[in-house]
Amino acid sequence: MVHLGVNIDHVATVRQARRTDEPDPVWAAAEAELGGADGITFHLREDRRHICDRDARLLKETVATKLNMEMAIAKEIVDIACDLQPDQCSLVPERREELTTEGGLDVVRHRRDVGAAVDRLRERGIVVSAFIEPIAEQIRAAAEVGCAAVELWTGGYAHARTPDEVAASLEALRGGISVGQECGLVVHGGHGLTYRNVSTVATMAGFAEFNIGHSIVSRAVFTGMRAAVAEMKSLLERYQPQES
Repeated sequence: MVHLGVNIDHVATVRQARRTDEPDPVWAAAEAELGGADGITFHLREDRRHICDRDARLLKETVATKLNMEMAIAKEIVDIACDLQPDQCSLVPERREELTTEGGLDVVRHRRDVGAAVDRLRERGIVVSAFIEPIAEQIRAAAEVGCAAVELWTGGYAHARTPDEVAASLEALRGGISVGQECGLVVHGGHGLTYRNVSTVATMAGFAEFNIGHSIVSRAVFTGMRAAVAEMKSLLERYQPQES
């Protein structure tokens, strides 16, 4: 069964718009777990634009499922992760001007720095994943520096506008899954997945987990977090790959 990781960052985005104490992303995480989430994902950015240090500490204390911390490889953030010790750390690219994480981490280009971060996190008993584009060279590099998993960027599929673009992006994801498995990596997927488009990638064999945030938080505005998560979980169950 494919697992669902729920990213609660944008609950904090709403809170920070008024710089108040609500809505609380920690409360949202509890509601997501009650809705069937298999894990909670949060991104502690260097600029603290949404999730803050207080949130990270309380999530560590309260999340009962897998806690996955998305993070840059900056020393300050690696130090925090080593102290916090979430179940998993997912290394992502980070640019101050971006609205959200776009594209994957260039492990090939930043191999030395990524490898150093991976080593430190693994020493603390943390499972390390890299958020990367479905490019064979990047996937192999992630395995070589010690990652146990990769999260393939599904944005190419989510943002595709023509049938040819959709077909090409899906073929790239299939290739990425294959290379990841050849390298002994657990393969996750995420970025831009919604209730409308998740079915196609959910039917693809090889994904162990999808991390979905914005679409679930958006639906939760109307239905509540628990119901929004349960609906996405139901879709993953409905479209899970059929055993041959």
